[in-house]
Amino acid sequence: AAVMTSLHNLSSVGQVVVILSGKGGVGKSTVAVQLALSLVSSGKKVGLLDLDICGPSVPHMLGLEGKDVHQSDQGWLPVYTSADKNLAVMSIAFLLRNKNDAVIWRGPKKHAMIRQFIQDVCWDQLDYLIIDTPPGTSDEHMTLLEILKESAKGAVLVTTPNLVAISDVRREVTFCEKTGLNIIGLVENMSGFVCPNCQDCSQIFPTGGGQLLADETGIPLLAKIPIDPNLVRCEDKGENFIAAFGNSPAATAVHSLRDVIISKLSPISTPMDVS
Repeated sequence: AAVMTSLHNLSSVGQVVVILSGKGGVGKSTVAVQLALSLVSSGKKVGLLDLDICGPSVPHMLGLEGKDVHQSDQGWLPVYTSADKNLAVMSIAFLLRNKNDAVIWRGPKKHAMIRQFIQDVCWDQLDYLIIDTPPGTSDEHMTLLEILKESAKGAVLVTTPNLVAISDVRREVTFCEKTGLNIIGLVENMSGFVCPNCQDCSQIFPTGGGQLLADETGIPLLAKIPIDPNLVRCEDKGENFIAAFGNSPAATAVHSLRDVIISKLSPISTPMDVS
């Protein structure tokens, strides 16, 4: 099938939001997945693009492992989480023969894959496209922003409360400033531990790192998402945490992040198909 080589497939996407962090292990994929699920729960049509080529985890978190992508005349068709097609997902994990296969690629091949993911996926009508990125400020990120140019409307930077993570995220702030990517705000993930029995939140890490970075940079701290065993369990099992535990402190924090995204980035209305 012929594959489109332009950004035509993004023309029906309202807003593109990039999830970034200068550090690995801070929970970018968790934030991306839960934000997408929260947007869907509020009636939005959402796409979720997993650009972590070497460590794709989004399909596992959504219970989509083993699913296949197919080609159409418009490009690759994403995998949907349900029949209503309100959440569309694309990841290199869908292209691997075995989920345990290692992706051992040099830069040019990864860049070509990123280009294909952005240009050749037929997203259809979306209110939001959430892009989960690998850690760091590498040339993979440069490739992403080079292709998206005006399409990416903002970034959410994820950190944890500890100062080591904060120092790495500072570099991501500089990266966004130098590349002209608007920063919507910061998210402090793993912000305390929520007891599954009493719902009390204990501070098991040093506190205040996210707020410190916000004060230092003038970038708003949008949400503080605590560690919740139910969230970890749901992602391990590929279940919808937002649907099952929508009133939990972690879900409430994600919903507050969602509300800021909606208020700051109202989706652009797309032309109706009158054919």
